[in-house]
Amino acid sequence: MNFVDIATIEISSGSGGNGHISFRKEKYVPKGGPDGGNGGKGGDVIIKSIKNLNTLLDFKYKRHFKAENGHNGGKSGKTGKDGKDIYIYVPVGTVIKDLDGNLLCDLSEPEQEYIAAKGGNGGWGNVMFATPTNQAPRRSNPGLPGEEKTLILELKLLADVGFVGFPNVGKSTLISTISAAKPKIADYPFTTLVPNLGIVRISDSKNFVVADIPGLIEGASGGKGLGFQFLRHIERCRALLFMISAESDNPEKDYKILRDELEAYNTDLAYKKRIICITKIDILTEKEINKLKKITFNEKNTPKILISSISNFNIEELKYLMWNSINEE
Repeated sequence: MNFVDIATIEISSGSGGNGHISFRKEKYVPKGGPDGGNGGKGGDVIIKSIKNLNTLLDFKYKRHFKAENGHNGGKSGKTGKDGKDIYIYVPVGTVIKDLDGNLLCDLSEPEQEYIAAKGGNGGWGNVMFATPTNQAPRRSNPGLPGEEKTLILELKLLADVGFVGFPNVGKSTLISTISAAKPKIADYPFTTLVPNLGIVRISDSKNFVVADIPGLIEGASGGKGLGFQFLRHIERCRALLFMISAESDNPEKDYKILRDELEAYNTDLAYKKRIICITKIDILTEKEINKLKKITFNEKNTPKILISSISNFNIEELKYLMWNSINEE
């Protein structure tokens, strides 16, 4: 499984270089003044988001990152060279937290940078300690140590519409129908073990990204099933597509469970735009379809649609419904 959306890393910025003690040695100046230079600054640890990554897999194999130390100061007042910064590249959408879970930075745009650990300043050479009363100081400072931190990286997928539903409601089939994504599809629970992204094209100038999130079950917000570990990916979606199978004995109850689980995980999800979608209607009779059309789900202003990914019934209508939901004010 190449998709990894959480990782822990250890980082260390560089320590500053030490200040130098030396004195000028000139032919006709037997007692030259101090000329020891300052130490260079230690390198920073910088985390940067880039477009061509979509997983935190690399951090499964490399967890420790250290920037270069600053170089020591030299004679003739020469300042030591600064240590090189180290860059850690992560996917766009990566959230950085400390071990207590506090949010440090959200890299939600390409080419964003976050200085995760600042390098230590260089120490002073003895030239900095010269005074009118002490013109030949034999004193310097060591460089300041770098910072050491343990950070948690969490990847939250950037998608316009997130598919939410119980296992086997047809999320993977739908994303394979409306986009070029080709997830694994089978008739048993938890076929989808990782989120899948797909680009839906309506026209050359109109396209949007959808995310197929692994199936939720009742209790997911409390840690049950697979859905809990992927709920973070729903937080960034601009709209949610609640998918309920036509095979359900109680569609209204299924919708309420899904809605309650999302809101238990994050109350902000209650305010996201949503669409209710009944799937697999190709297996129903006309009488059963008409019965489903009458269900309100206790949602007055939420769009509802019946579809079949197998027969392509209402698929184009659903695509435009999703497009409108993320573009209307």
